Amino acid sequence: MTTPTFAELGVPLAIEQVLQRSGVTSPFPIQTATIANALAGRDLCGRAPTGSGKTLAFSIPTAIRVSKAEPGRPTALILTPTRELANQVMETIKPLAQVRKRWAASFYGGTSVGRDVNRLRRGVDIAVCTPGRLVDLIQQGEFSLADCRIVVIDEADRMADMGFLPEVKRILDQTPDDRQTLLFSATLDGDVDVLIRRYQRNPVRHEVETAAGARGDVRHLFWGVDRMERRDMTRMILQRVEPAIVFTRTKRGADRLAKQLTADGISTAAIHGDRSQGQRERALAEFARGDVSTLVATDVAARGIHVDGVGVVVHYDLPGSDKDYVHRSGRTGRAGATGVVVTLVPHDQRKDFDILQRDLRDELDNLGHGLHDVDFDHLTTDEDIPAPSAPSHTHRPKPARNADRARARTGGTGSGGVGSKGDTVAVAEPRRKPFRPGSNAGSNGGSNAGSNTGGRSTNGSGSGAAGRTGSGAGHRTGNGGAGKRAGNGGARRRG
Repeated sequence: MTTPTFAELGVPLAIEQVLQRSGVTSPFPIQTATIANALAGRDLCGRAPTGSGKTLAFSIPTAIRVSKAEPGRPTALILTPTRELANQVMETIKPLAQVRKRWAASFYGGTSVGRDVNRLRRGVDIAVCTPGRLVDLIQQGEFSLADCRIVVIDEADRMADMGFLPEVKRILDQTPDDRQTLLFSATLDGDVDVLIRRYQRNPVRHEVETAAGARGDVRHLFWGVDRMERRDMTRMILQRVEPAIVFTRTKRGADRLAKQLTADGISTAAIHGDRSQGQRERALAEFARGDVSTLVATDVAARGIHVDGVGVVVHYDLPGSDKDYVHRSGRTGRAGATGVVVTLVPHDQRKDFDILQRDLRDELDNLGHGLHDVDFDHLTTDEDIPAPSAPSHTHRPKPARNADRARARTGGTGSGGVGSKGDTVAVAEPRRKPFRPGSNAGSNGGSNAGSNTGGRSTNGSGSGAAGRTGSGAGHRTGNGGAGKRAGNGGARRRG
C-alpha cells in the first residue's frame, strides 16, 4: 500500500514546505492515520509507541485549525506532563503556527510567572502547558479556557502516572462543550480510558504499531551485578558506546552518579525535577550538541528527552514498571537508528526483575527469560545476541554452609582474654547495637584484650553471657563492672 503524501491528507502547501525544510518528507503511520480526521474536526485518540511521530500528528491540524485569540483567552490548549515535553512540542508547532500567522507559547513551572502573564496579555493563540502552571495562571485570573475549542492531551498515560488526572479533569471541565479533543498516548487503557469516555464525543480510535524499520534495531541486555559493582559496570559500558542516557530512581542518586562518572572521566550532566529549568535546558542542549556524552536522568525526564542518535540506555536502577522500562528504553533506536539497552540487576532485586521481565513480554518480541552472561562485545556486535537464559537465582551468592555457621559461632579458643594462635576463620562481623557510653561497662572492660584470631575470644576472665549468671561464653569478655551486662557471673540488670 502506497503511503499518502501530506498534501493528500489535506495539509496546505505552506505547512508542507515547512516540514520539508525540517527534513520531514512523508508522514509516519500515526500521522497518516490521524491527520485527516483531526483536520475534519473529529475527536480522536491515538496510540503509538514513543518516538513514532505523535507530536506532528496533533501539531499539524492544531496549527491549521486554530483561530485568532483574544488576550488571556487562548483558542487552543496542548497539555503535556513535563517541561521538557512542552519545549519539544513548542519546537515542533511554533514554525507551523507562524506560517498561519498564529502565536504559540509554552507555560510551565520553574519560569517567570510575570513573563507568562505578559505574553498572555499580548495574546497567545496556542498555549502549550503543564497542568500545574496552567492551574496557577487560571487561579490568578490571567488565563481563561472559555475560548479553547481545540484541546490536545499529550502523553495521557504519563499524565496519569504522575498524578495529574484530577487537575486535567478540572481543566477540561472549564473548556467549551463543543471543543475538539485530541488525545495521544502510548496506552489507552485504565485511567486514560476514563478521560476518553468522559471528555470525548464519539472519538475515532487509531492504534498504530511502529514498523520495524522505523523502530530501529534495539537490543536488550539484562546483566546480573553486585550492587556495589554498578558504577564500574556503567563506566565500562559508557567507554564503549555513546551517546548514553543512564536512568536512576531518585534525584539524589542521579546527582551522585553524575559526579562519580565525571570523576571517572565520562563527560556527564544530570537532569531531574530539582534542577532549574535553565539547568535542564542547558543539559539537554549540551547533550544534543555532543558537549557531554552522557545524561543521568530520573523517570520524570524519561519522556522529555527527544534526542536522535542515542547509542545506549542504561537502567542503573530497575524501572518501577514495564511502562517505565519502555519509555526509558525508547530514548534509543529512534527514527530507525540502532541502539542497545542494558539493565543492571542487583542480587537483591531478582524477584522484582522477574516480575518486570514477565510484564515486558507483551511489549517486546523475543525477550526471553532470565539474565545474559556479561559480555561487553554484545554492546557493539552486529551479530544476533543469544536470548537470556540464565535463571536469576543462579547469580545469587551462595549461603554459608551449616559447618561454616557453626565455626562462626564458636570461633577459636582463648584464655584470659588472649586469643589462641589457631587457624583464622573469616566470618562476617555480626550486627551490633550502637555503643552508648556506660551501657556496657562491664562487658566491654576487656572486650578487645584478645586478638580474636579465632573469630571470638571465649572463656575469658569474668566473661558472662548476657542475661545469665556464672562463667560462660560471651560475645565480649571483661572483668566485672556495672552495666547492662555484668562480668564474673554478674546478673543482668533491667531498667
